[in-house]
Amino acid sequence: MKNFEFVNPTKILFGKGMIEKIGSEIASNNIKKVLLHYGKSSIFKNGVYQQVTDSLNKNGIEWIELGGVKPNPVLTKVQKGIDLCKNEKLEAVLAVGGGSVIDSAKAIAAGVLFDGNIWDAFEGKKKATRGIPIFTVLTLSATASEMNAFAVITKEDEKKKWAFSAGYNSFPRVTVIDPTVQMTLPVEQTINGAVDTMSHVFELYFDGTKNTDIQDEIAEGILRTTMKHVRILLANPDNYESRANLAWSATLALNGINGAGRSWGDWSTHTLEHSLSAFYDIAHGAGLSIMFPAWMKYVYKNDILKFAKLGRNVFDLDGDEANVALRTIDKVKEFFDEIGTPTSLKQINVTEKDLDKLTDNASLRAPIGNLVKLYRDDIKRIYELALI
Repeated sequence: MKNFEFVNPTKILFGKGMIEKIGSEIASNNIKKVLLHYGKSSIFKNGVYQQVTDSLNKNGIEWIELGGVKPNPVLTKVQKGIDLCKNEKLEAVLAVGGGSVIDSAKAIAAGVLFDGNIWDAFEGKKKATRGIPIFTVLTLSATASEMNAFAVITKEDEKKKWAFSAGYNSFPRVTVIDPTVQMTLPVEQTINGAVDTMSHVFELYFDGTKNTDIQDEIAEGILRTTMKHVRILLANPDNYESRANLAWSATLALNGINGAGRSWGDWSTHTLEHSLSAFYDIAHGAGLSIMFPAWMKYVYKNDILKFAKLGRNVFDLDGDEANVALRTIDKVKEFFDEIGTPTSLKQINVTEKDLDKLTDNASLRAPIGNLVKLYRDDIKRIYELALI
């Protein structure tokens, strides 16, 4: 296990009826005017918008709205938010939505106090270290952005889907998670959220760090819980206990506790997926379910014991280490097939002629990965495996 410092300042309000508390939480921070940031129409249909604005009104909080965040949030929307906050003298950002909305809010919050173009922080040209406060009401569990300090934004004109953090100031101050609001989610969003959760676990689990027994126990528990409850929800989407378990699993997968003592993840598969969803209009989870089995096939021989450990503890496999390791990858793909998420690039109409542009894009940050350092040729081969 590696040395680590662990800080997570986000206050979580979890459970039924908790949304009504968001206004008082904002007011207790001496904030009187916020940017209300959201996606498209779902928060109006499920009643969340009304609950949030009622709470704001009750606590004397003014707001300016900025909606229309896309599933893959874009820099142009972020810049609109930054300009609104500056022009209207807004004191905080309240993100109401899933990880895309929260990521957009984090970039806006940092951009308000950033000297220059906030994209420079994504490019690594200049570090973002400050931001106005962020509050969130989560409506889709997947990314754990509600309790971490990271955000991913797409610069559309350059097809760059990249991450940044303003450190401590990118953590939301308060997050509300009411699992009841997720009961009306389209089935594909529940599936994508589960895949995203599992993928975050995989990124951390397979980063090559040794002697991480307690972290591995947490990771394997999150995987088993996620698989169990997404199966239940596919049959009964109104099951509150399964919604609650799936929601908290998603948060725990990437709120830092699962990564402490590791090398903070491999993340090459996320890089490969970011290039995929930069070019194609697919959900992040759908891209990950395609890319993870392919990445696993390419790298598993570099840590056979760890892949076998996952197979034994999550999929109840037995046999010799090499055999179990390989069958584990099959089990991951079989589970993704079972819940109805794509596992091949062919399923999203990507062909061999498209692989060079994907490879070029993903290679902009090569070498990528921790378990195995991947260069352009490696990246191309993994995309080829994802076509099978």
